[in-house]
Amino acid sequence: MQIPFDMFLNNIELFLLIFVRMTGLFVTAPIFGRRNIPVYFKIGFAFTTALLMANVVPVGQVLDTGNFMIYALYIIKEFLVGVVIGFVAYAVFTSIYIAGQIIDMQIGFGMVNVLDPLSNIQVPVTANLYYMMAMIIFLVTNGHHMLIKALYQSFSIVPLGSAVIGPGMVDNIVIVFKNMFSVGFKIAAPIVAAVIITDVVLGIISKTIPQMNVFVLGMPLKVFLGLIVVLLTIPAFIYIVTMLTEDMNLEIFRFIRSMVPG
Repeated sequence: MQIPFDMFLNNIELFLLIFVRMTGLFVTAPIFGRRNIPVYFKIGFAFTTALLMANVVPVGQVLDTGNFMIYALYIIKEFLVGVVIGFVAYAVFTSIYIAGQIIDMQIGFGMVNVLDPLSNIQVPVTANLYYMMAMIIFLVTNGHHMLIKALYQSFSIVPLGSAVIGPGMVDNIVIVFKNMFSVGFKIAAPIVAAVIITDVVLGIISKTIPQMNVFVLGMPLKVFLGLIVVLLTIPAFIYIVTMLTEDMNLEIFRFIRSMVPG
């Protein structure tokens, strides 16, 4: 395939705008935004993808690329569009961290956090397990392809240089955070229910058999029961992650439509 150098010479400004939107996706998106992915690979992959998209991306309006200040504003807008797409995808998967935090607090792993060197944050043990499983499912179900496709389709919904931050953006952010906590609670619900039932049973035992030390018995029992329920609910977790990947696509397009002017 011959590289279209004529496009570089005639439409270098438009190509750079496409490249900036693609780069914004690589800042916050899951998989692409991980720190263990080399920066040179990110830049090269973004450049290659932008090169392919430059031949088919529609230009909805005539852009004033002669004025430096206006062109700088276009660059900021395109970068924000890419960041928003990646942020929505990242926020959807943050619900898994919330579920893991709730589970660890219930079964007694609340103080056993590990440092994730890729995101530089303290991550609960169960959340780390769930997140690694979710990323594997995300790759198997071609979620990374879905992100690139959503970015390509965003050029048809929000043409180059036309993105705006409207009032609908705030409403969508609230909806994303609401869904994030809701999904996290739903994932953790079976384990929380099992621990609550265990607490009730231990309370009854402590009343009927006062000689038994339920505090010594309760801690390992909660850990054992919690891990058993986690293993039993893995098929349901896989189904939830698959649904999250599909919902992620809907949330991304909801955000993109809120950036359409007027």
